[in-house]
Amino acid sequence: MVHLRIALAQTNPTVGDLTGNAAKLVEWTRRAADRGAHLVVFPEMFLTGYPVEDLVLRTSFVEASIAALEELAVRLAEEGLGEIAVVAGYVGRAGLAPRVGQPKGAPLDAAALLHRGAVVARTAKHHLPNYGVFDEYRYFVRGDRLPIFRLNGADVAIAVCEDLWQEGGPVSVVAQAGAGLLVVPNASPYEKDKGDVRLDLVARRAREAGCALAYVNQVGGQDELIFDGDSVVVGPDGAPVARAARFVEELLVADVEVPAAGQDAPQGPSAFDAHDGTTITVERATLGEVRPREAPPAPPRLADRLDEPAEVYSALVLGVRDYVAKNGFRSVILGLSGGIDSALTATIAADAIGPERVHVVLMPSRHSSEHSVSDARDLVERQGLQDRLVPIEGIVNAFEKEIQLSGLSAENLQARVRGMLLMSLSNEHGHLVLTTGNKSELATGYSTLYGDSAGGYAPIKDVPKTTVWRLSRWRNEQRGAGDFLHDFGGPPIPPNSIEKEPSAELRPGQRDIDSLPAYDLLDRLLDDYVERDMGAAELIAAGHDAELVARVIRLVDVAEYKRRQYPPGPKITPKNFGRDRRLPITNRWRETTA
Repeated sequence: MVHLRIALAQTNPTVGDLTGNAAKLVEWTRRAADRGAHLVVFPEMFLTGYPVEDLVLRTSFVEASIAALEELAVRLAEEGLGEIAVVAGYVGRAGLAPRVGQPKGAPLDAAALLHRGAVVARTAKHHLPNYGVFDEYRYFVRGDRLPIFRLNGADVAIAVCEDLWQEGGPVSVVAQAGAGLLVVPNASPYEKDKGDVRLDLVARRAREAGCALAYVNQVGGQDELIFDGDSVVVGPDGAPVARAARFVEELLVADVEVPAAGQDAPQGPSAFDAHDGTTITVERATLGEVRPREAPPAPPRLADRLDEPAEVYSALVLGVRDYVAKNGFRSVILGLSGGIDSALTATIAADAIGPERVHVVLMPSRHSSEHSVSDARDLVERQGLQDRLVPIEGIVNAFEKEIQLSGLSAENLQARVRGMLLMSLSNEHGHLVLTTGNKSELATGYSTLYGDSAGGYAPIKDVPKTTVWRLSRWRNEQRGAGDFLHDFGGPPIPPNSIEKEPSAELRPGQRDIDSLPAYDLLDRLLDDYVERDMGAAELIAAGHDAELVARVIRLVDVAEYKRRQYPPGPKITPKNFGRDRRLPITNRWRETTA
């Protein structure tokens, strides 16, 4: 057996920042070297960030990625880090002749092995995901190689992300080729309950390959996607050896014992049946002996698991934090109504960037209840937010003096005045406007276009209303500070904001239930219709009331044009509005119960 110390650099790159990402890679490689690692593995496409979307169709971007990789190999050696083996993700190029239907330039979702100033081996993702948020047939051509490098007498293979999730391909070749360790760079986005699925997958693939497996995942927010880390090392039996925390950067170091490589392995490229209708070429390389710096043994590390409210809340905070930071904003602003949606949004923002950078505007109208202002002020005092009171009755009256409005148009005017005020303050002070709508409202069109839907980022757009309440109660139960929690000295959300009946307060005595079904019924139905794509007949067969099914389907379908104009926000469910669910706006298909 051969002892190897592996470092998984669960890190947070920024899309397009090749210089900054390369500097971070050098810094984290130094940390790994200081801890005596033989090998450090970075996430998928770390040099470029992920996903880069249509940037890969620009020749200049792909050339910059390839050049950055070559320069990085040299830089690591110049900074005294050339002895440690480094696996880094980047965007490469296949060198194929142009043809119709192939992405321009034939880009590759690639990974490379760097050692002693050189790029020793290259590979690329074989299975290209084209479901959910993924659209990789548009961007990449698939790879057909499995590099195996000999490290201190042990054979180590490299595969990329989706190759672990699909049957066949490079991972199916690992056992045939006799590798003792498989390392897998990933950029696997977060959604609820994915952690257990991911661990089960890693354990199963390790058993199938008959070798230890090191899975490193990206962490951080990128527009709507949140990457939760959760990197793990398992043994050949699938049992966890080490597991990183979620939603935070971490260098996970683990000591593993792997079989010594045999002496009869072929030296040149070897072709193997990939069991998916393709052939994978195994390419082998041998590194000079890697002698890590002296360091104490890596202590066992199995991070505590998070319950559902903790992981969802952490994802939302990370999404806001990175969207603000990576897009250069210094502060955020939102309308604070005293209701639960704006209260939770403000709390997430305060946890993400600090209450001193969260600006809230109280904009009561003539229909606002007394408790709306008092609950909003209570939250401001609990959290120390920067607040401002701007009554809107006079502004609304000025509009109504010029144009006569009634009913819904008059109600929407109030929301649009508030949206205009927030956007104006954003222009004046450089704040990022946060919208406060939840997924239940977004699904059913219960929002005002250019009113409460106006803004730059929507922290709870993928959070159903029932989950909004659950998260708010959970947050009020937490004490002290942490990676995702600010210490407010007590519950941050006023109990009355959580307990009172929800209302938009755009007309006297208005209640959400006047326009929408009870949220517990609504959210269950929306879960089946939106998340599971069940048709009307299926929904009724599943136990939903037929009249309610018809009503909700109509609400959801006619609101598609509104959702298309809604700001981005963090994805936490299997199917969010935006990258996941794509329906035509002009659409005469109607679900029937027949």
